[in-house]
Amino acid sequence: MTVEAQDPKKTDTPASSLTQEERERIATMSYEEARDQLIQAVQALEAGGLNLDQSMRQWELGEALAKRAQTLLDQVRAKLDAAQAEQQTSADTAGTQSNLE
Repeated sequence: MTVEAQDPKKTDTPASSLTQEERERIATMSYEEARDQLIQAVQALEAGGLNLDQSMRQWELGEALAKRAQTLLDQVRAKLDAAQAEQQTSADTAGTQSNLE
């Protein structure tokens, strides 16, 4: 049985062609901005003609944009769920002694 030595330069995070600045910009985008840029990335991939590096960059960009859009949708869903739960609680106690306390 052999034990493979860990490369100290190797990390669990895969290499990315996106810069920290690009990741930060994506993290502050509105849903609409992320969606529109995701559409552009997908169209670039579908159009073809990109070399491997360009294709990988578009794919990484698309993944980051999709994640941002999904995060924003999840936040909106959580707010809607909370509002519906609050509304249901109010409806359950409407016209009862508990809503007067």
